Amino acid sequence: MTQAAARHPIVLAITGASGAPYAVRLLQQLVERQMPTWLIVSSHGFRLLATESDIPDLHTLRAHAGADAFDACVTVFDDNDRGAAPASGSARSSGMVVCPCSMGTVSAIAHGTSRSLVERAADVALKERRKLILVPRETPLSLIHLENLTQVTRAGATVIPAAPGFYHKPASIDDLVDFIVARVLDHLEVEHTLGKRWGGEGE
Repeated sequence: MTQAAARHPIVLAITGASGAPYAVRLLQQLVERQMPTWLIVSSHGFRLLATESDIPDLHTLRAHAGADAFDACVTVFDDNDRGAAPASGSARSSGMVVCPCSMGTVSAIAHGTSRSLVERAADVALKERRKLILVPRETPLSLIHLENLTQVTRAGATVIPAAPGFYHKPASIDDLVDFIVARVLDHLEVEHTLGKRWGGEGE
């Protein structure tokens, strides 16, 4: 049995923080590896994809990820449907990543307001003690932002800021994007070949 076939779905949420290329690249990697994926895109997430990556709708996002492979492993949920599978702890998953994650979403998760499926699914990940990875992109950070990030970390989430390193000598924007996506995949325990690890050895 393959790694992908043996796993419960990964919940991938895309919200309205700047950083659409991270989301698109992460989805491409999950689809390429045929990882079962539950995809939720907020209304602000769709606006972000259109603004930053010229992806105006789900059909275009599907094409960017690879349509046939997308259809084989991705299930799409409406962010307004708080009764969908990701909203229930009895629906098993391998964890969740919000990429990019707006500060509004961080706040909602920190305070358990669950106003949307994205927020409820994150709440479920925390209460079920599953992986929850948040990829915020904001600068500068206010005290409120920092306190909310502290709160979600104390609750069990992992915060991976969209702040790529430079020790690998990136030659393109794609290299910078891959740096962050590689870290997310590592924490999801998904094998990948995005760049070299520290020490020079290839993965």
